[in-house]
Amino acid sequence: MTTKVATAEIAQPYAQAMLSIAQSKNLTEEFGEEARTLLSLLAENQQLQDFIGNPFIKGENKKALIRQILGENANSYLRNFLLLLVDKRRIVFLEPVLQQYLALLRQLNQTVLAEITSAVPLSEAQKQAVVEKVLAITNARQVELETKIDRELIGGVIIKVGSQVIDASLRGQLRRLSLRLSSS
Repeated sequence: MTTKVATAEIAQPYAQAMLSIAQSKNLTEEFGEEARTLLSLLAENQQLQDFIGNPFIKGENKKALIRQILGENANSYLRNFLLLLVDKRRIVFLEPVLQQYLALLRQLNQTVLAEITSAVPLSEAQKQAVVEKVLAITNARQVELETKIDRELIGGVIIKVGSQVIDASLRGQLRRLSLRLSSS
């Protein structure tokens, strides 16, 4: 089992190479959309993760699956890059490579990632309010939202931007109240 640091060190040069290819062909956003699609597909399908990560499955079978997933209309540069990952036996690092690529793309576009955890799905107005708050805090050009639902929060939201965490959840407020009462 590889550690997160080792995985990141392996994924980083491939993500940079992917960004370099995308920039040279002026396809950074298209690659970004494909990366998001592939990441959500990997997150939803454990069998796909297992297939890609299995070292006993032949490279040709993995290549056929990649071609099938991407379809005929996929960008040939991205497809060739993914097939190269299979050849180099680095396809097991597909998820971290794509995540690193998106991080590099956000850095390039001066975009910050705001991870929002809420008890219930947020409305568009609430999402916009979070975006405005994050823009004010970070001075970034754009904000990319990643939302999660956690019923245990009871109410409110937790916003994480980089290493900053804003806990405006009811659970967090109750925890802080409990700490104040116990220290009194």
